[in-house]
Amino acid sequence: MDQDRTDVSRFARPGRLTSAGSFASLLEAVPSDPAGLAGTIQGLLIHEHVAGVYGVTLTDDERQTVHLRPADEILARIADTPDAQPLTVPRTPDQRVAGNCRHYSLLLVTALRARGVPARARCGFGDYFVDGRYEDHWVAEYWHAEQLRWIMVDAQLDARQRELFGIDFDTTDVPRDRFLVAGEAWARCRAGEADPDTFGLSVVNEGGWWWIAGNLMRDAAALHGVELLPWDAWGAMPAPFEKIDDERAALFDELARLTREPDEHADELRLLYADERLNVPAMVRNEVRDRYEPV
Repeated sequence: MDQDRTDVSRFARPGRLTSAGSFASLLEAVPSDPAGLAGTIQGLLIHEHVAGVYGVTLTDDERQTVHLRPADEILARIADTPDAQPLTVPRTPDQRVAGNCRHYSLLLVTALRARGVPARARCGFGDYFVDGRYEDHWVAEYWHAEQLRWIMVDAQLDARQRELFGIDFDTTDVPRDRFLVAGEAWARCRAGEADPDTFGLSVVNEGGWWWIAGNLMRDAAALHGVELLPWDAWGAMPAPFEKIDDERAALFDELARLTREPDEHADELRLLYADERLNVPAMVRNEVRDRYEPV
């Protein structure tokens, strides 16, 4: 779909969680291209569930950084090193800050927006981690002004992980059939084209409609500048294994329709997102920590 860049300019400005704050100067030295930025971020973060691949065993204290929401707090942890190396210097795996796919995507969006490039985080499912499964995952998109399209980047997948997971595509231009935004996953399952039980997180043997609906709400929130943690819950979001009633199913049907093409339906999506069942409140429930926390 042809589209004027001005239609996506709202994604070029830092948001409440994608501002580098007092660490903005650190981003001035990093590469400007998405591929270079992804490579830089891979030298700064370590995924909490893949740390062992790098010979790292995280302590409980080291894992707590996965609960950091704002980019400036993540950057603060990265910058908190005795030698104060610039971000372009890769840290050894044991010196990297623990995060997950959402953290990689958030930092990529933060760095691109700092340069005025329209970018946004997307929540959904990737089919490239476990055969026959769509795994809970986040990626980033940036607007390519010359090609007039959004390009997906999986900033988490460095060379080691590409080998580990047998990645056979360009991770700086992820095919749309390999990563499904949550709205696409919901729509395919509703149409009987996919099995909802294959969407979730295989490491904990969980999946189903409730998981897709949760990611659908997180994706909508990210499209409105609130890139929450993968385990933050609020509003109409179903509890684990909860059956979704007809009223909420209709709400999610509409949310899926709009988030599949969020630019085409920007005004409709904005109105729907204002619904108190979807809009992110001041406090959300961190399901891992079993407590409410401010956003």
